[in-house]
Parts: sequence; structure tokens; C-alpha cells
Amino acid sequence: MLDTLITSKTRVKLLVKFFMNTKSSSYLRSLEAEFGVSSNAIRLELNKFEKAGLLNSQFVGNKKLFTANTKHPLFQDIHKILLKQFGIYNIVETTVENLGKLEMIFLTGSFAKGINSEIIDLIFVGDNINEDYLLELIRKAKKLVKRNIKYLLMKVEDFVEFRAKNKDRNFLLLWNSE
Repeated sequence: MLDTLITSKTRVKLLVKFFMNTKSSSYLRSLEAEFGVSSNAIRLELNKFEKAGLLNSQFVGNKKLFTANTKHPLFQDIHKILLKQFGIYNIVETTVENLGKLEMIFLTGSFAKGINSEIIDLIFVGDNINEDYLLELIRKAKKLVKRNIKYLLMKVEDFVEFRAKNKDRNFLLLWNSE
């Protein structure tokens, strides 16, 4: 549904990136690598969001760091729309605390492309992840969001190799330990 209302896939990716996880921050070049989209397309959307007051920015050295403006009057509304659309945020927040030494969570597949789907594809990256606990949460989340959830567990070094071999695949960082 979101892709019907917002036709720019880059814009949808940015909304998900910054409004699903309010602690998310990113630079233009890291977004380019993460989304696999040209920096010009991303820059245009970032400038529109910043001009509208939806994103804040600050320079760190010579790089411009973007974050969601949580004080914007529409922030909570956009956040709620995304939560309703994807149902992913609750999965992420709940799982992070009790999963073990989790480093990152990525959304991949159709949702990472900004396309609605019946399947949510997640990659959990870290060491000693409690798979039994994760499986229980996944079962509960499937009922809650009424979507199928597929997931992969990977160690950091395995994920780096996997990502290098799958350059045509979209990886949207939902959460990281930093």
C-alpha cells in the first residue's frame, strides 16, 4: 500500500530507514552503499525531507549526518503508518534485548526495495544468538503482523561475505549495536 501512495522507492527506503528506527543515523555515501541507489537520487530525497523539517542534519567532519526529526509534528503519524504497514519495529525492539550478542538486523527482500510483500525477510547478524527465543518470537510476530517472516542468522564475517556475493540484493539496516 505504501508504494501506491509514495511512488519513489528511494523515498520509501529513507522513510523506513529513519522513521522505523528513531536512533538510526546515516551519511549519504553509506545510504548509497546500503540502498544500491545513486547518490544523486538519495541526495534529492534527503534535501526534500530536510527542507520539510522531517530530517535533521549535522556535519561531522566533512560529512553530513542525517537523523529523523522526532520533534516534527508529523513524526509520530509517519512512524505509526510504517508500523502498521510493516509490523517490523515491534519484532526488532523486542528481540534485540534478549537475543544474545546481536550486532545488526537487516531487512532484505521486497520490503528493503520499498515494495509491499506478504513475506518479511530479516537477517540477524551476531554471535551466540538464542535461536530458540528468536523462533518463538517469530511465531508470535507472524500472527501479529499476518505475514510470513523468513530469517537468517549469521556471524559478522559470514554476513560480510554473503553481502559481497549478493550485491544485487537490497540490505536495509534496521538496527545496529552502535
